Amino acid sequence: MAFGSLSLGPLKAHLKKLDWLIIASAVLLVIFGLLAIYSSSLRKGDFFNFDKQIIFFVISLFLMILISFFDYRVLKNNSYLILVFYFLSLLLLAGLFFFAPEIRGKRGWYKLGDISFDPIEVTKIVLLVLLAKYFSMRHVEMYKFWHVVFSGFYVLIPSLLIFFQPDMGAVLILFIVWFSILLISGIKTRHFLILSLCLILVFLVSWQFLLKDYQKERVLNFVFPSDPLGASWSQNQAEIAIGSGQIFGQGFLKGAQTQYGFLPEPHTDFIFSVIAEEFGLVGISFLFLLFTILIWRIIRIAVTSQSNFSKIFASGFAIVLITQFFINIGMNIGILPVIGIYLPLVSYGGSGLIGTFVGLGILQSIKVKS
Repeated sequence: MAFGSLSLGPLKAHLKKLDWLIIASAVLLVIFGLLAIYSSSLRKGDFFNFDKQIIFFVISLFLMILISFFDYRVLKNNSYLILVFYFLSLLLLAGLFFFAPEIRGKRGWYKLGDISFDPIEVTKIVLLVLLAKYFSMRHVEMYKFWHVVFSGFYVLIPSLLIFFQPDMGAVLILFIVWFSILLISGIKTRHFLILSLCLILVFLVSWQFLLKDYQKERVLNFVFPSDPLGASWSQNQAEIAIGSGQIFGQGFLKGAQTQYGFLPEPHTDFIFSVIAEEFGLVGISFLFLLFTILIWRIIRIAVTSQSNFSKIFASGFAIVLITQFFINIGMNIGILPVIGIYLPLVSYGGSGLIGTFVGLGILQSIKVKS
């Protein structure tokens, strides 16, 4: 009995220190997603994506708990280890051009049988760690513009590799995170305005010489809707689904847009529309509540952390989730163009789910060790 108490004591103490509100809200968001994925699979009678998502969920939850035992200060104190992870992520991104199959004009996933692996999700976490390390060491020198520019190169290299896949949505996320972390770290207003002007110029050059025709079409059709049966079809069907949900929804497995196949990509880009159609305003209000609790607990870790590294990482991770959440919903309700951003923890996708739970695992480690 004494041996048992000695062996289980540290484990119980560790589990007690975990932020269980983060775990509970994340798990419930995943369950929301599973219900929507199951519903969208019913029409074709193909539940393979649903089954895979359950497996991804179990793996993700296990990884989060496992990583929570890892001391995050190993990353904080070891620049070489972070750089190794960074260069590995660059190799994975570069390898897509040679080893990834082209799917709908994009080379974005490694195919391993029926499993796809998206290295962008790994890159997001690695960049958050790297930027947290970089700015935590230089927070008193943020008045030097050189540090701002140099940090941008860390973001620029993977962004270029992602841009030519092409995946503009992921590039946008990386630059929003970089800009946000600069603001958190205390960038001077003059430097921020200079960077903003530079990014506007980069966008104009990209629009003229680099963006593909279908990417321009998405943006132009969003600003000037002119093709309801073509480029505007997806968003129109999503808005119809959301509106038809009303207060209480049409009922689980009873959404007309979903079950009759009018809603495109109902398990990924437009999964929010599935939830709104079948569970109504009540359902999406609960979805927002869960997400708000998750972000609140993450920000609380950032505020209560004792080191700048953990503060920046937690803040940056919260920004990633918030950005993806609101861009995805903006795509669904028609206030933003469709750029392929998934709904965190809800949309189908093993790489995104595992990447998010790995980030939550690092946050749990910060919480336990603080």
